[in-house]
Amino acid sequence: MPYPEQMVAPMRAELVEMGVQELRTVAEVEDFFKAGDGTSLLLVNSVCGCAAGSARPAVRLALNHDQRPNRVATVFAGQDLEATTRARELIGDVPPSSPSLALMKDGELVHFVPRHMIEGLEAEAVAANLAEAFGVHCN
Repeated sequence: MPYPEQMVAPMRAELVEMGVQELRTVAEVEDFFKAGDGTSLLLVNSVCGCAAGSARPAVRLALNHDQRPNRVATVFAGQDLEATTRARELIGDVPPSSPSLALMKDGELVHFVPRHMIEGLEAEAVAANLAEAFGVHCN
């Protein structure tokens, strides 16, 4: 059962304000993945305070890096269930994890940050992980 919208609205707004595209439907997810040229970052968002509370600020910090993905989007696990399921299918052969971050290059997964690599870390540490991946793949 999805979480109430009033619970997740501030978390959605935090991402949209930084220019992250929301993918709320299966069609939006498929369109995002079809336009797979270049680099893209997908955040599988979550209401989990212990990990998502670092993931969203980490994305904000990492996007300040000189090299960054061409496109950034998010699906919301626990809220947009069908869109999240489809995004996970298209990411590739990684276990479902929320929050998580998937960096794709030309439609292929090149870097994945699962929940266990976010949980318990400060946003700066997660952002450093992303920025390093951006430096390798986003040129």
